[in-house]
Amino acid sequence: MAQKIVTLYIDDLTGEEAEEAATHTFSLDGLSYEIDLTPDSYDQLLQAFGPFIQASRKVGRTRKSRQASTGSREDSAAIRAWAKDAGYEVSNRGRVPTEVREAYAKAH
Repeated sequence: MAQKIVTLYIDDLTGEEAEEAATHTFSLDGLSYEIDLTPDSYDQLLQAFGPFIQASRKVGRTRKSRQASTGSREDSAAIRAWAKDAGYEVSNRGRVPTEVREAYAKAH
């Protein structure tokens, strides 16, 4: 029997399929939330949170924010493209493994 498994990436805000959807996390009142958004929906989230973020104070850095400070989303896309061409197995979304980032840095 043959099987075909299809993974669909869905923007949680719009409900639309989108390969560029990425998972984002945020916390509020001690609860952490996770949402999958396309870049356009993520921009909407940032615009909504923007005034509150600007008026707030930082209380620490999470693991995710440390990762963000070491590379932007655009960097991750370039690293993924390079890694696939170089024969590494990398997913289309999520965290790019440290070993892949290090190999990319050495190659560039």
